[in-house]
Amino acid sequence: MRRGVLALLALLWACDDGDGGRDQRLSAEALRDPAACADCHPDHYRQWSGSMHAYAGVDPVFRAMEAKGQAETGGALGDFCVQCHAPLAHRLGLARTAADLDDLPAHLGGVTCAFCHQVDAVEGSHNNPLRLALDGVMRGPFADPRPNPAHPSAYSPLHDRQELVSSDLCGTCHDIVNGDGVHLERTYAEWQASLYSSDDPLQQNTCGRCHMPGRNGVAADRPGVPLRRVHDHGMAGVDVALTDFPEREAQRAAVQRLLDGALVSELCVVERQGGAEVELYLENIASGHAFPSGATLDRRVWVELTADAAGERVYQSGVVPDGTPLRSLDDPDLWAPGSRGFDENGNETHDFWDVARLESDLLPAPTTLDPLAPDYVNVHVPRRYRIPSAAPLERIDSRVRLRPMGLDVLDDLIGLGLLDPAIRDAMPTFTLGATALTWTREAAELRISPLSGREALCVPRL
Repeated sequence: MRRGVLALLALLWACDDGDGGRDQRLSAEALRDPAACADCHPDHYRQWSGSMHAYAGVDPVFRAMEAKGQAETGGALGDFCVQCHAPLAHRLGLARTAADLDDLPAHLGGVTCAFCHQVDAVEGSHNNPLRLALDGVMRGPFADPRPNPAHPSAYSPLHDRQELVSSDLCGTCHDIVNGDGVHLERTYAEWQASLYSSDDPLQQNTCGRCHMPGRNGVAADRPGVPLRRVHDHGMAGVDVALTDFPEREAQRAAVQRLLDGALVSELCVVERQGGAEVELYLENIASGHAFPSGATLDRRVWVELTADAAGERVYQSGVVPDGTPLRSLDDPDLWAPGSRGFDENGNETHDFWDVARLESDLLPAPTTLDPLAPDYVNVHVPRRYRIPSAAPLERIDSRVRLRPMGLDVLDDLIGLGLLDPAIRDAMPTFTLGATALTWTREAAELRISPLSGREALCVPRL
């Protein structure tokens, strides 16, 4: 008991605003525990504690998929997963597989404060090529870090979201190439190919500017610390915690906010005798990379479109009942941007260790605003639906929906006894707010269809 009290006092003294001394600084071992940061950085710690970075080592889907991979490859999968899901434990030589994490302190699982803030170089383009200084110096975005007795501090452009190079720190962990050289996850490469990586400050955007929104506050909750521009450490993306975990509702709300502005859509109707041609356009304007991105083999994104005439439903596509796997749908008109993997024999597989070839039809990010430029990509992507109807169409509704991971993927893991079935029930389905459109003749505007060149009644993009 006395030893625990002394340890707590030592931690509090380390954060004291006095001039302190080197003997009061947190040891390298103490810095490895994010809880050691909580007293001085309570907001940052709270946000991080509910992030997918904090969840990375305990995520039951990660654990189940990694266990399947180790079993099916006879252990040859090795440290492929742990190098990203528990990078500090991996770099310290303490974990080679997810099972190794069970024997370690909980704070060594996941992507921690000490891992990110001690990166001093990026030495590659994928699979976590980050070099750690492991010198106790915590790097951050401030050119004039306030001296403190807890740890040395230093400015790093890699940690400054205003600097383009900061995307290298994030992106190279979010680009994954498997052992067969297949580029499974391309978020960083997608960003690099987009206008957001441009040198033009009016066009460029970094990972941190989107995923770590800023506010005015203090970097450390201590007397005399000045107001600065500080940044959210929840780092929302698409994935969410599927078990009881801190900040769970805040995390999902942040994911919803990001998704609501990621895509916009436009709906046009060219009326014909005996029905109509419906043209739906999706435009990836704000995700900063392709959409979807990341683990696109497992993501499930689709368009739901319904049409009514004479008070009755005359057409539907992409209507997926709750609890139904998207890929079980018998729907020839389904629009579902994503990826499919194939093994060396040409058989479809979502097991990333077996993927020898990847086919994707993702929504691209803009590459330039100049349509005459050689690398211009038209991000106004169309899909045509032919809808037969004896009566004129009265109403059309469309929206884009997303599941962070397909229920078919979870069913596979459940069937192998590797995943609790309750996890399946916890998988959310998001609706992207700016893609939700309702077409009626009264709300539509007459214009020339960009797809067919004919007159069409269109509901404008938001």
